[in-house]
Amino acid sequence: MKAIKNKVQLIGHLGAAPEIKIFDTDKKVANLSIAVNDRFKNAKGEWVDETQWFNLVAWSKLAQYAEQYLLKGSEIAIEGRIVNKSYTDKNEIKRTTTEIIISEILLLNKAKDKV
Repeated sequence: MKAIKNKVQLIGHLGAAPEIKIFDTDKKVANLSIAVNDRFKNAKGEWVDETQWFNLVAWSKLAQYAEQYLLKGSEIAIEGRIVNKSYTDKNEIKRTTTEIIISEILLLNKAKDKV
């Protein structure tokens, strides 16, 4: 049970191509956003479609994979852990952001050639 204390699995579509950053000469990070759609019946019995957006972060080999194979609209499955970060913005207001640090990525639709 120790391994599942902070674990999340999502399936969704990328809202944009991965944003790649390189640190020094050997560290690479990819920032992604994923839309996860959910459908449920409300109290009136009507179907409601709801979309939740999640910020994802992939490091090293996973960042390289994201850069090479993932495009805007790609359907992916991910597994990772949730991390909350606090920072102070330029207006001196304390903000909190939530990210999912990816440990596994699976491309669910066929990769398309990059143009």
